[in-house]
Amino acid sequence: MTEEEAFALDKKWTETTPKIGPNGSGFIAKRKAAQNTAHLIAIDGPSYEYLFAKAIASHKTPADIIGDMVRDQIAASL
Repeated sequence: MTEEEAFALDKKWTETTPKIGPNGSGFIAKRKAAQNTAHLIAIDGPSYEYLFAKAIASHKTPADIIGDMVRDQIAASL
């Protein structure tokens, strides 16, 4: 991205007012809905092997294993 493109993009987003919709079609509602969707991330080989082994051993999906790990870390930090 060139500086000119970056400045144009910055101008567009700083001067655009978010649209608010009465039926959940506004910016905030769309953002909240996006938080409940799946996201794709890349991990290295050893991490994949660990997650896959844990998932098989516990009869869970790798996503469940990651979710459990994240919830444990959040609980530990409180």
